[in-house]
Amino acid sequence: MSSTLLHLRFPFSYFLLPVYIFALGISPNFNESQLIWSFVLIHFILYPASNGYNSYFDKDEKSIGGLKNPPPVNSGLYYVSILLDGVAIVIAYWKISLFFSMMLLIYGLISKAYSHPSIRLKKYPILGWLTVGIFQGCFAFLMCYVGINNFEIENLMNSKAIIPASLSSVMLLGNYPMTQIYQHEEDAKHGDKTMSMLLGIRGTFIFVQVVFTLATVGFILYFNSFFTSRFSYVFIISLLPVVLFFMIWFYQVWKDDAKADHSRTMWLNFISATCLNAFFVYFFLENSHITQYF
Repeated sequence: MSSTLLHLRFPFSYFLLPVYIFALGISPNFNESQLIWSFVLIHFILYPASNGYNSYFDKDEKSIGGLKNPPPVNSGLYYVSILLDGVAIVIAYWKISLFFSMMLLIYGLISKAYSHPSIRLKKYPILGWLTVGIFQGCFAFLMCYVGINNFEIENLMNSKAIIPASLSSVMLLGNYPMTQIYQHEEDAKHGDKTMSMLLGIRGTFIFVQVVFTLATVGFILYFNSFFTSRFSYVFIISLLPVVLFFMIWFYQVWKDDAKADHSRTMWLNFISATCLNAFFVYFFLENSHITQYF
């Protein structure tokens, strides 16, 4: 049982939390119940179920995201991950809405297609990269937005939802190759070819710099267009620790590829998630009048 709990990787949900808080920051229709249930279902049930399912089929022996020394997996992990998915879907329908529960179902199915040997999107570098970027970014944002506000699909068909959802995807598309950079050997052993393997170690850093710059420009234009330039300035300042760590690490890796390791990757993820979480909490608190945006 302890092995199963470790592979569910509950702390890893912290790295995906910025998407939820960003969705909360533009939410005009939430209440305490919707906020609590959507948060718990997504971060403490859905994401861990996805982590567990992925771990079961990967059977990694070396470090993975959020777990430096993964223990051997067993069949219990598979059944627990399926059970958690079912629990999340049923409670989402009971406590929020059918539409929200269906979004959780779709997310779960895509995460399974990413890992399961019969499909395994993970072994296709560009398709796997796009799948993660779209579903952990855009789709996850809209899923959080629906759960927080108890919205239906018609509430998503406008630029005020689609633009921030798309920005979430761009950010994830830039971040995801970095999470693969230390796993080239392990992924190759499974027959997978990730985006980071396609780019190479140094190429991954350069690629991430380019996409991160595009994402930053996108966020600045978004805040300037829909809110105020003050948010753009604070957003840039909040990312300075991320940029500083990234550039120092890039310099180290340029001299020695061995520096592209699990520990530094997790530190980058932690610093990035912490800075973004702090910014989006500020963004939410400053927008108590958010209904004017809609």
